Order: sequence, then structure tokens, then C-alpha cells
Amino acid sequence: MSRRCELTGKGAQTGHKVSHSNIKTKRRFLPNLLNVTLISDTLGRSVRLRVSANAFKSVDHRGGLDAFLAKAKDTELSPKALDIKRQIAKKKAAAAG
Repeated sequence: MSRRCELTGKGAQTGHKVSHSNIKTKRRFLPNLLNVTLISDTLGRSVRLRVSANAFKSVDHRGGLDAFLAKAKDTELSPKALDIKRQIAKKKAAAAG
């Protein structure tokens, strides 16, 4: 399983650990990933995703999973999240027209 957020696309970064004597050693900065169950109001079901803590806060701030996915760029989303976004759009289109 890759260490990548399914909603924002955040992944591991590389950098240096710098000691007191200024010796630089390679290290990885990993995202703070959480396994969460988010509820889609439009679909009426829950969805399990692996998201960063930052994305989890953003979902809450934007007003839920549906609102977050509506604004999210398709290039940042995982295939699973993209499929959910399409299902939500399809269901909203069917309800509107």
C-alpha cells in the first residue's frame, strides 16, 4: 500500500536529518495518514478511504465528502475517490433532471 493520501495526493517527501555536527543524512518525511470512514450524503452510504489528517480536516471544513470531491481536481484524486466523485455527480444529475 502506497503512502499517499487518496483525496489530496500528498505523498512521502525526502530531505536531510541534520545532526548537531551538521552531518546530513537522507530521511523520509511521511504524511500523517488515517484510515477513515466518510459518509456521502448523496449516495447515502459510507466510504472507507486512507487520507491525511490535513485532508480529513479539509473535508470537515468544506462541509462533507460530497462538497470536498466537487471542488477537488481529478488529477489529485485516487482511482477509488474519482469513482466516488463520478457516482455522486451521476446521482445529482439524475435527481436534478
